Amino acid sequence: MVGMNAPISHKASIRQAELGDAEEVARIERFVARHRGSVFQRPLWLLAIERGTANDALGLVIERAGDLQGWLPLTDVHSPLFGRALVSSGFGVDGGVLAKREEDVSGLCHAAEELANRRAASSVELRGGPAPSEWRPVTGKHAGFTSDLAADDEAQLLAIPRKARAEVRKGLKNDLDVSIGQGPEDRAAHYAVYAESVRNLGTPVFPRRLFDAVLDMFGQTADILTVSHRGTPVASVLSLYHHGAVMPFWGGGRWAARSLRANERMYYELMCHARRKSCTRFDFGRSKIGSGPYAFKKNWGFEPEPLTYHMWTPPGVEPRNVDPTDEGYSAKIALWKRLPLPIANRLGPWIARGLG
Repeated sequence: MVGMNAPISHKASIRQAELGDAEEVARIERFVARHRGSVFQRPLWLLAIERGTANDALGLVIERAGDLQGWLPLTDVHSPLFGRALVSSGFGVDGGVLAKREEDVSGLCHAAEELANRRAASSVELRGGPAPSEWRPVTGKHAGFTSDLAADDEAQLLAIPRKARAEVRKGLKNDLDVSIGQGPEDRAAHYAVYAESVRNLGTPVFPRRLFDAVLDMFGQTADILTVSHRGTPVASVLSLYHHGAVMPFWGGGRWAARSLRANERMYYELMCHARRKSCTRFDFGRSKIGSGPYAFKKNWGFEPEPLTYHMWTPPGVEPRNVDPTDEGYSAKIALWKRLPLPIANRLGPWIARGLG
């Protein structure tokens, strides 16, 4: 006979989240907030991606006696060009399982394997968090960059290393205007700059409706900062705000931004703006190790933090390859750089929706 004070053991159950149910979404949002999950683990992120790219928002929850114990956000990213994968989280730079028990991590990951098989996905990709030992770790490719914000604008400027600070000062002296908002003009300016910027890098641009969806659904926790020269936008960034940190997530500059130091001005102004919004951290996101953006962030005094992702593939199946720095894409990137902007902007969203 079990004693009166013996602990009661509740069996765990795993199911697919009902992300069409507002109460379920709110419940998972509270769970993510309580466990200090990343912005890319929020159901809201998955739903914005679904609205903006038509890739299904999925997710798995583990419960005991009706109590939410763990959550694995997933996006079913698919395209005729790159195949299908379950990604945590799609179009983000973080994600993975949010759970305290190791057994729950394994349970959610194995459930993701089954879901991938049902959906004929070639892989499950976790961009953060733990994974079962049999999953393949992906290391040595990307690093993250975060740093504390300074106490005021002048201290923030002085916190930037000397060489980079000199470039910021040039940007502050140039004839540049800064605007911040979420309105139609902000969105149009951002997309025009961003689309041209990624074309110049040889990368297809995401659909404009993706940026609209994030801004519409995130409300005051997302905005656009644009730097203009004599009325023409030359640099712009869409940023996310989460747990006291700002992340400049989708940003870029036209060719003119380089001589005007508009990108340097943009990031400095964003640091000051974020502090005024009560942020204490600046999350510069991830960069490919050894890339230009990696060096740029180091020059700003950010220390790289190596990132570990995890991947599972069914036996005998090759995972998709969407790494633009892979040598196999070099010829395609060179070709894309030469495309007229209107053509790149027409073709890009159809391709990019499968790259998340």
